[in-house]
Amino acid sequence: MTHVYGVVPSRRLGRSLGVSTIPFKTCNYSCIYCQLGRTTNMTNTRTSFYPPGEIINQVRDFVNEKGDESFDVVTVVGEGEPTLYRPLDQLAEAIRKLTFKPLVLITNGSLLFDEDLRDEISGFDIVMPTLDAYDQESFRCINRPLGKLEYEEVYEGLVDFSRKFDGELWLEVMLVKGYNDDEESLMLLKERISRVKTERVYINVPARPPAEDGVKIPDIATLKLARELLGATSIENMPVSNFLSRESDAESTVIEIIKRHPMSQEDIESLLRSRFGPGSAEVFFEKLSSRGDVERCEYVGKIFYRYRSIL
Repeated sequence: MTHVYGVVPSRRLGRSLGVSTIPFKTCNYSCIYCQLGRTTNMTNTRTSFYPPGEIINQVRDFVNEKGDESFDVVTVVGEGEPTLYRPLDQLAEAIRKLTFKPLVLITNGSLLFDEDLRDEISGFDIVMPTLDAYDQESFRCINRPLGKLEYEEVYEGLVDFSRKFDGELWLEVMLVKGYNDDEESLMLLKERISRVKTERVYINVPARPPAEDGVKIPDIATLKLARELLGATSIENMPVSNFLSRESDAESTVIEIIKRHPMSQEDIESLLRSRFGPGSAEVFFEKLSSRGDVERCEYVGKIFYRYRSIL
Protein backbone atom coordinates (compact mmCIF):
# COMPACT_ATOMS: atom_id res chain seq x y z
CA MET A 1 0.00 0.00 0.00
CA THR A 2 1.36 3.41 -1.02
CA HIS A 3 0.33 6.04 1.53
CA VAL A 4 2.29 8.97 0.10
CA TYR A 5 1.35 10.35 -3.30
CA GLY A 6 2.01 13.38 -5.44
CA VAL A 7 3.21 16.07 -5.31
CA VAL A 8 -0.24 17.26 -6.50
CA PRO A 9 -1.06 20.86 -7.55
CA SER A 10 -3.71 22.41 -5.30
CA ARG A 11 -5.75 25.53 -5.99
CA ARG A 12 -5.57 26.49 -2.30
CA LEU A 13 -2.29 25.05 -1.03
CA GLY A 14 0.19 25.12 -3.89
CA ARG A 15 2.25 21.94 -4.19
CA SER A 16 0.72 19.35 -1.87
CA LEU A 17 2.40 16.15 -0.70
CA GLY A 18 -0.53 13.85 0.00
CA VAL A 19 -0.63 11.40 2.89
CA SER A 20 -3.42 8.83 2.72
CA THR A 21 -4.48 7.13 5.95
CA ILE A 22 -7.47 5.02 4.89
CA PRO A 23 -8.49 2.37 2.34
CA PHE A 24 -10.10 3.43 -0.92
CA LYS A 25 -13.60 4.93 -0.57
CA THR A 26 -13.86 4.46 3.20
CA CYS A 27 -16.06 7.30 4.41
CA ASN A 28 -19.10 8.25 6.44
CA TYR A 29 -20.50 10.35 3.57
CA SER A 30 -21.33 9.43 -0.01
CA CYS A 31 -21.49 12.93 -1.50
CA ILE A 32 -23.24 13.29 -4.83
CA TYR A 33 -20.30 15.32 -6.17
CA CYS A 34 -17.43 13.14 -4.97
CA GLN A 35 -14.74 12.93 -7.64
CA LEU A 36 -13.85 9.39 -6.53
CA GLY A 37 -17.34 7.99 -7.05
CA ARG A 38 -19.80 6.47 -4.60
CA THR A 39 -18.60 5.32 -1.19
CA THR A 40 -18.17 1.55 -1.05
CA ASN A 41 -17.26 1.23 2.64
CA MET A 42 -19.59 3.35 4.77
CA THR A 43 -18.42 3.51 8.37
CA ASN A 44 -18.35 5.87 11.30
CA THR A 45 -15.84 3.89 13.35
CA ARG A 46 -12.38 5.38 13.87
CA THR A 47 -9.60 2.80 13.76
CA SER A 48 -5.96 2.18 12.78
CA PHE A 49 -6.36 0.93 9.24
CA TYR A 50 -2.57 0.82 8.90
CA PRO A 51 0.29 0.97 11.43
CA PRO A 52 1.43 4.58 11.94
CA GLY A 53 5.05 3.54 11.36
CA GLU A 54 4.20 2.24 7.90
CA ILE A 55 2.81 5.63 6.87
CA ILE A 56 5.57 7.62 8.56
CA ASN A 57 8.32 5.59 6.91
CA GLN A 58 6.92 6.39 3.48
CA VAL A 59 6.84 10.12 4.28
CA ARG A 60 10.45 9.87 5.46
CA ASP A 61 11.48 8.06 2.27
CA PHE A 62 9.88 10.74 0.09
CA VAL A 63 11.47 13.63 1.97
CA ASN A 64 14.87 11.96 1.92
CA GLU A 65 14.64 11.31 -1.83
CA LYS A 66 12.95 14.48 -3.13
CA GLY A 67 13.67 16.99 -0.35
CA ASP A 68 11.05 19.20 1.25
CA GLU A 69 11.75 21.94 -1.29
CA SER A 70 9.68 19.83 -3.71
CA PHE A 71 6.40 20.58 -1.89
CA ASP A 72 4.72 23.46 -0.05
CA VAL A 73 2.55 21.56 2.42
CA VAL A 74 1.96 18.05 3.73
CA THR A 75 -1.73 17.25 3.41
CA VAL A 76 -3.43 14.40 5.26
CA VAL A 77 -6.31 13.62 2.94
CA GLY A 78 -6.84 10.41 0.99
CA GLU A 79 -9.60 8.56 -0.78
CA GLY A 80 -12.34 8.93 1.82
CA GLU A 81 -12.57 10.60 5.24
CA PRO A 82 -9.10 10.79 6.87
CA THR A 83 -10.41 11.50 10.38
CA LEU A 84 -11.66 7.91 10.50
CA TYR A 85 -8.00 7.02 11.06
CA ARG A 86 -6.48 6.99 14.50
CA PRO A 87 -4.03 7.97 15.95
CA LEU A 88 -3.68 11.16 13.88
CA ASP A 89 -1.62 12.85 16.60
CA GLN A 90 1.17 10.27 16.23
CA LEU A 91 1.32 10.95 12.51
CA ALA A 92 1.39 14.71 13.04
CA GLU A 93 4.17 14.55 15.62
CA ALA A 94 6.31 12.28 13.44
CA ILE A 95 5.83 14.31 10.25
CA ARG A 96 6.84 17.46 12.17
CA LYS A 97 10.24 15.88 12.73
CA LEU A 98 10.70 15.26 9.00
CA THR A 99 9.78 18.65 7.53
CA PHE A 100 9.13 22.22 8.57
CA LYS A 101 6.40 22.66 5.95
CA PRO A 102 2.81 23.31 7.17
CA LEU A 103 0.70 20.28 8.08
CA VAL A 104 -2.83 20.32 6.68
CA LEU A 105 -5.90 18.15 7.29
CA ILE A 106 -8.69 18.06 4.69
CA THR A 107 -11.89 16.68 6.20
CA ASN A 108 -15.62 16.61 5.66
CA GLY A 109 -15.89 17.91 9.23
CA SER A 110 -18.38 15.25 10.26
CA LEU A 111 -16.59 14.13 13.43
CA LEU A 112 -15.38 17.43 14.83
CA PHE A 113 -17.80 17.03 17.73
CA ASP A 114 -15.61 14.12 18.95
CA GLU A 115 -13.34 15.34 21.76
CA ASP A 116 -10.76 12.59 21.17
CA LEU A 117 -10.46 13.59 17.51
CA ARG A 118 -10.12 17.25 18.43
CA ASP A 119 -7.21 16.43 20.70
CA GLU A 120 -5.54 14.34 17.99
CA ILE A 121 -5.68 17.09 15.34
CA SER A 122 -4.80 20.01 17.61
CA GLY A 123 -1.22 19.97 16.29
CA PHE A 124 -2.14 20.59 12.65
CA ASP A 125 -1.41 24.03 11.20
CA ILE A 126 -4.49 24.15 8.98
CA VAL A 127 -7.75 22.21 9.12
CA MET A 128 -9.98 22.44 6.06
CA PRO A 129 -13.55 21.21 6.71
CA THR A 130 -16.47 21.29 4.29
CA LEU A 131 -19.90 22.82 4.83
CA ASP A 132 -22.20 22.26 1.86
CA ALA A 133 -25.54 21.91 3.64
CA TYR A 134 -27.63 24.26 5.78
CA ASP A 135 -30.17 21.83 7.30
CA GLN A 136 -30.95 18.14 7.68
CA GLU A 137 -32.72 17.84 4.33
CA SER A 138 -29.91 19.43 2.30
CA PHE A 139 -27.39 17.37 4.31
CA ARG A 140 -29.16 14.16 3.25
CA CYS A 141 -29.49 15.25 -0.38
CA ILE A 142 -25.93 16.49 -0.94
CA ASN A 143 -23.66 14.64 1.49
CA ARG A 144 -25.73 11.48 2.01
CA PRO A 145 -24.20 10.73 5.44
CA LEU A 146 -24.22 7.48 7.36
CA GLY A 147 -27.63 7.10 8.99
CA LYS A 148 -26.68 8.00 12.55
CA LEU A 149 -25.10 11.35 11.66
CA GLU A 150 -27.37 14.32 12.28
CA TYR A 151 -26.80 17.75 10.74
CA GLU A 152 -27.09 19.82 13.91
CA GLU A 153 -24.56 17.70 15.80
CA VAL A 154 -22.10 17.87 12.91
CA TYR A 155 -22.61 21.61 12.47
CA GLU A 156 -22.32 22.47 16.17
CA GLY A 157 -19.17 20.34 16.32
CA LEU A 158 -17.67 22.45 13.54
CA VAL A 159 -18.64 25.71 15.25
CA ASP A 160 -17.23 24.63 18.61
CA PHE A 161 -14.02 23.26 17.10
CA SER A 162 -13.46 26.47 15.11
CA ARG A 163 -13.51 28.53 18.29
CA LYS A 164 -11.08 26.30 20.19
CA PHE A 165 -8.59 25.33 17.47
CA ASP A 166 -5.30 27.24 17.71
CA GLY A 167 -4.37 26.79 14.04
CA GLU A 168 -6.13 28.17 10.98
CA LEU A 169 -9.50 26.89 9.82
CA TRP A 170 -10.26 27.24 6.10
CA LEU A 171 -13.86 26.42 5.25
CA GLU A 172 -14.91 25.05 1.87
CA VAL A 173 -18.41 25.16 0.41
CA MET A 174 -19.12 22.91 -2.59
CA LEU A 175 -21.85 24.48 -4.67
CA VAL A 176 -23.95 22.17 -6.85
CA LYS A 177 -26.40 23.54 -9.38
CA GLY A 178 -29.99 22.98 -8.28
CA TYR A 179 -29.06 21.77 -4.79
CA ASN A 180 -27.57 24.66 -2.79
CA ASP A 181 -26.87 27.49 -5.24
CA ASP A 182 -30.17 29.43 -5.26
CA GLU A 183 -30.29 32.71 -3.36
CA GLU A 184 -32.35 31.31 -0.48
CA SER A 185 -29.86 28.46 0.05
CA LEU A 186 -26.93 30.87 -0.13
CA MET A 187 -28.51 33.10 2.52
CA LEU A 188 -29.01 30.08 4.79
CA LEU A 189 -25.38 29.04 4.23
CA LYS A 190 -24.28 32.60 5.02
CA GLU A 191 -26.12 32.42 8.35
CA ARG A 192 -24.52 29.07 9.17
CA ILE A 193 -21.02 30.25 8.21
CA SER A 194 -21.35 33.43 10.29
CA ARG A 195 -21.01 31.35 13.48
CA VAL A 196 -17.86 29.56 12.32
CA LYS A 197 -14.53 31.16 13.22
CA THR A 198 -12.66 30.79 9.98
CA GLU A 199 -9.71 32.56 8.38
CA ARG A 200 -10.85 31.79 4.85
CA VAL A 201 -13.97 30.64 3.02
CA TYR A 202 -13.64 28.96 -0.36
CA ILE A 203 -16.35 28.23 -2.90
CA ASN A 204 -15.65 25.07 -4.86
CA VAL A 205 -17.55 23.43 -7.71
CA PRO A 206 -17.59 19.85 -9.07
CA ALA A 207 -14.77 20.46 -11.56
CA ARG A 208 -14.02 16.74 -11.99
CA PRO A 209 -16.42 13.88 -12.81
CA PRO A 210 -18.90 13.52 -9.90
CA ALA A 211 -20.31 10.39 -8.31
CA GLU A 212 -23.80 10.98 -9.70
CA ASP A 213 -25.17 11.96 -13.07
CA GLY A 214 -26.89 15.30 -13.12
CA VAL A 215 -24.41 17.01 -10.82
CA LYS A 216 -23.52 20.27 -12.55
CA ILE A 217 -21.47 23.40 -12.02
CA PRO A 218 -23.43 26.57 -11.14
CA ASP A 219 -23.37 29.37 -13.70
CA ILE A 220 -20.96 32.30 -13.54
CA ALA A 221 -23.56 34.77 -12.24
CA THR A 222 -24.46 32.43 -9.38
CA LEU A 223 -20.82 32.02 -8.38
CA LYS A 224 -20.38 35.80 -8.38
CA LEU A 225 -23.40 36.19 -6.09
CA ALA A 226 -22.10 33.41 -3.83
CA ARG A 227 -18.72 35.08 -3.49
CA GLU A 228 -20.37 38.33 -2.49
CA LEU A 229 -22.84 36.83 -0.03
CA LEU A 230 -20.39 34.45 1.65
CA GLY A 231 -17.33 36.70 1.54
CA ALA A 232 -15.57 33.84 -0.19
CA THR A 233 -12.85 33.13 -2.70
CA SER A 234 -13.92 31.06 -5.68
CA ILE A 235 -11.67 28.19 -6.76
CA GLU A 236 -13.67 26.79 -9.65
CA ASN A 237 -10.72 26.83 -12.06
CA MET A 238 -8.53 23.74 -12.35
CA PRO A 239 -4.96 24.13 -10.99
CA VAL A 240 -2.01 24.28 -13.36
CA SER A 241 -0.64 20.80 -14.04
CA ASN A 242 2.49 20.27 -11.95
CA PHE A 243 2.40 16.70 -10.67
CA LEU A 244 5.36 14.87 -9.15
CA SER A 245 5.74 11.20 -8.19
CA ARG A 246 8.50 8.89 -6.97
CA GLU A 247 6.97 5.76 -8.53
CA SER A 248 9.39 3.92 -10.82
CA ASP A 249 7.08 3.18 -13.77
CA ALA A 250 4.41 5.07 -15.69
CA GLU A 251 1.49 2.85 -14.72
CA SER A 252 2.16 2.99 -10.98
CA THR A 253 2.79 6.73 -11.18
CA VAL A 254 -0.68 7.43 -12.54
CA ILE A 255 -2.61 4.80 -10.57
CA GLU A 256 -1.31 5.98 -7.19
CA ILE A 257 -2.43 9.53 -7.98
CA ILE A 258 -5.85 8.80 -9.48
CA LYS A 259 -6.80 6.68 -6.48
CA ARG A 260 -7.09 10.00 -4.64
CA HIS A 261 -7.13 12.61 -7.38
CA PRO A 262 -8.72 11.95 -10.81
CA MET A 263 -6.59 13.35 -13.62
CA SER A 264 -7.47 14.75 -17.00
CA GLN A 265 -5.95 13.11 -20.05
CA GLU A 266 -3.90 16.26 -20.64
CA ASP A 267 -2.47 16.15 -17.11
CA ILE A 268 -1.54 12.48 -17.46
CA GLU A 269 0.19 13.10 -20.78
CA SER A 270 2.13 16.04 -19.34
CA LEU A 271 3.22 14.12 -16.23
CA LEU A 272 4.35 11.00 -18.08
CA ARG A 273 6.19 12.80 -20.84
CA SER A 274 8.09 14.95 -18.37
CA ARG A 275 8.94 11.97 -16.17
CA PHE A 276 9.41 9.10 -18.62
CA GLY A 277 9.93 10.79 -21.97
CA PRO A 278 8.13 10.86 -25.35
CA GLY A 279 5.96 7.86 -26.08
CA SER A 280 5.34 6.92 -22.45
CA ALA A 281 1.83 8.39 -22.42
CA GLU A 282 0.79 6.51 -25.53
CA VAL A 283 2.00 3.20 -24.04
CA PHE A 284 0.16 3.93 -20.78
CA PHE A 285 -3.19 4.61 -22.46
CA GLU A 286 -2.84 1.35 -24.39
CA LYS A 287 -2.45 -0.54 -21.10
CA LEU A 288 -5.60 1.00 -19.64
CA SER A 289 -7.82 -1.15 -21.85
CA SER A 290 -6.76 -4.25 -19.88
CA ARG A 291 -7.44 -2.74 -16.44
CA GLY A 292 -10.84 -3.06 -14.80
CA ASP A 293 -10.03 -0.64 -11.99
CA VAL A 294 -9.66 2.53 -14.09
CA GLU A 295 -12.66 4.44 -15.36
CA ARG A 296 -12.61 6.81 -18.34
CA CYS A 297 -15.05 9.70 -17.90
CA GLU A 298 -16.10 12.57 -20.13
CA TYR A 299 -17.06 15.66 -18.15
CA VAL A 300 -17.26 19.40 -18.93
CA GLY A 301 -15.69 18.80 -22.32
CA LYS A 302 -12.65 16.92 -21.00
CA ILE A 303 -11.60 13.31 -20.65
CA PHE A 304 -10.71 12.20 -17.10
CA TYR A 305 -9.40 8.98 -15.61
CA ARG A 306 -10.23 7.87 -12.10
CA TYR A 307 -9.76 4.75 -10.02
CA ARG A 308 -12.65 2.51 -9.06
CA SER A 309 -12.79 -0.41 -6.69
CA ILE A 310 -13.54 -3.86 -8.04
CA LEU A 311 -15.97 -5.60 -5.71
